[in-house]
Amino acid sequence: MADTIFLNRELISGLAPERPEDGHKNTFGTALICAGSEFMTGAAVMATGAALRSGAGLVKVFSEEKTLDAIRYNEPCALLALRPDNTASLLRKAKELCTASSVLLGSGIPEDLKDLEALTGIFLENSERIVLDAGAFPGKADRLGRFKELLRNRKNPAVITPHIGEFARLTGTSKEEVMKNPEGLALAFAKENNCVTVLKGATTFIATPDGKLFANENANSGLAKGGSGDVLAGLIAGFQAQKMEPYKAALAAVYIHSAAGSLAACDLGKRTMLPTDLLVYLPEAYLEAGWEDFDE
Repeated sequence: MADTIFLNRELISGLAPERPEDGHKNTFGTALICAGSEFMTGAAVMATGAALRSGAGLVKVFSEEKTLDAIRYNEPCALLALRPDNTASLLRKAKELCTASSVLLGSGIPEDLKDLEALTGIFLENSERIVLDAGAFPGKADRLGRFKELLRNRKNPAVITPHIGEFARLTGTSKEEVMKNPEGLALAFAKENNCVTVLKGATTFIATPDGKLFANENANSGLAKGGSGDVLAGLIAGFQAQKMEPYKAALAAVYIHSAAGSLAACDLGKRTMLPTDLLVYLPEAYLEAGWEDFDE
């Protein structure tokens, strides 16, 4: 198995995407956030907040009405696109939106959402850069084959962000088996299916299709709360919108997300910190990662 490379400031500081002073919003790309549902509006809000604070020029949210209402209130800088109920209209609109610089699909979307499998197929086949989280992973074993085929057929690897349970489902194993050998299984899946695998846990492993394995060992129980993964996925999508390579966007996002978590835990405590607090601490996290030197 490949030697594990541990994330550190020196590695991450060199990954920051260029930010020319004469750039405009289109210079820094558009992140499309296809996330959220009536009873999980917060997932889209947090992913959108992270993407907006990633440096992306534009962030557009593709979702149902209640989620868009939550975005209007919480993240007014985002653009909005209504997710149609009609199948033909939905798939037509999705194909139009594939022109975004990057796409996040799955956060806060229930597995039984009508047309989700077809929606996933359209984005995987037509989006240049894509992050798949939560609801985008097949809920039934009979759909795994098609999902993996779509991953393998991509020219630019997708980034997937499963937690242990979701990854067990993707690999057809149990949570216990994954926990015994997370790094080996993540690496095998990445290589076999042409994707960057971000296996989330107390230690998060990032495996690449060409056999590299990275790890972030900064365990923080304050991040063990619903919504933390949505912030991470939004960051990856935002970084990819700025034309970062998929694995570099994943490495940077994992490190900066973790740094924001550490800062929040220091000030607020692990018990009481919330995933929404991570957005507040992103400026300091970028500074810690060597991506910002604030003008005095």
